[in-house]
Amino acid sequence: MLTDQEKARILVVDDEEPIRKQIKWALSDEYHVLLAENEYIALKLLKTEKPHILLLDLGLSPSPGGEEGMELLQKAVEMSPQTKVIIVTSNESKENALKAIKMGAHDYYQKPINVEELKVIIRRAFHVQRLEQENLELQRKMEGESKFEDILGNCEQIRELFGLLKRVAPTNVTVLIYGESGTGKELVARAIHYQSLRRGKAFVAINCGAIPENLLESELFGYEKGAFTGAYTTRKGKLEVADGGTIFLDEIGELSPLLQVKLLRFLQEREIERVGGRQPIKLDIRVLAATNRDLKKEVERGNFREDLYYRLSEVSITLPPLRERGDDIILLATHFLNKFSQEHKKAIRGFSKEAMRAMLEYEWPGNIRELENKIKRAIIMAQDKVILPQDLDLSIGTGSILTLQEVRERAERDLIIQALRRNKGNITQAAREIEVSRPTFHDLLKRYGINADEFK
Repeated sequence: MLTDQEKARILVVDDEEPIRKQIKWALSDEYHVLLAENEYIALKLLKTEKPHILLLDLGLSPSPGGEEGMELLQKAVEMSPQTKVIIVTSNESKENALKAIKMGAHDYYQKPINVEELKVIIRRAFHVQRLEQENLELQRKMEGESKFEDILGNCEQIRELFGLLKRVAPTNVTVLIYGESGTGKELVARAIHYQSLRRGKAFVAINCGAIPENLLESELFGYEKGAFTGAYTTRKGKLEVADGGTIFLDEIGELSPLLQVKLLRFLQEREIERVGGRQPIKLDIRVLAATNRDLKKEVERGNFREDLYYRLSEVSITLPPLRERGDDIILLATHFLNKFSQEHKKAIRGFSKEAMRAMLEYEWPGNIRELENKIKRAIIMAQDKVILPQDLDLSIGTGSILTLQEVRERAERDLIIQALRRNKGNITQAAREIEVSRPTFHDLLKRYGINADEFK
């Protein structure tokens, strides 16, 4: 026989002693039953005992209209969001029961009490509570195992990325990071820096596409006093500021031909001259760069220097778009949910099933940055204790159901992309891995508009 310590805990809050005794007598064989006759005792037990289930009578005296019960419900949801609240109500206060559901209650039960019916509702609530707790523990475990600095993920591509970062970070090689806008290129660059021997020195980031060409040169290389009109003092550039540490050149594909030449010279000689200067300055810097362009194609078009490309890409890393990361979408969304719920002081429990399906179906053109913004908006707009599809403001039919054919096509396309990524664009090896002929693999590439060269 289970002891009270081993049983699931139920807190019964009712100002009528006969009802409290009746429920305790009926449930004590299966549960450890705690009793409270008012808000003060209930809140104390919520804090110390952390019950799995709360049976709450809305009609607590001295407020027959249910206001005191509502106030206790609000405090319970905020204090102990993992506790499932079951409202016990009379027939005439059904409207209040529905209002309580919107405030975060799990279910409600109308008096008079039928013990067997109540047991069914409690078992169902406890089952949901246990599943949510297991899911929360799994999420914490995944976050602990799948975090590299501030990078979250558990899909195959991200696990491979973690392995690559562990090998690359301690070295001094130049790394070129590819990825669509919003995939986390700067996070990866910071992770490399903070896992390197340079982590005690400066990490300096500069967006080459956000600064006008005539200013970017002086931003990178600095300038001497009197070098141009307005140069009243000598100023160090970003490269000098990063001496001993790491420079991150974001949107490197936007560099002008002139600055490409100057950057190439720095990478070759490891020295710079300030604008208007004559004296070379030796620097010890690790260079990381990022782009959302295909630099190989830019080289072929004559827009980017081939020698600079090879200097920058001693090691290349490609970040997957969010739409290819499967359940990582929910993992990241939950991370942002916890972050913004605390920031905005809102007790949001999670996402509805429809909201999760909407997030998994959405293409996420803005990637992780867009997901973060959508979750932040949802926290602000949400009126319930869970995030609903309309809170996310996703431009898809959130109630749509995928057909079997659509599911198969998505799975097939993902399988092909993963095979190409693992085999670095080698079609023969990728086809062999998924056990199809080379001609069939070519047909699949054509059907889904996939370019194998992008994975080389």
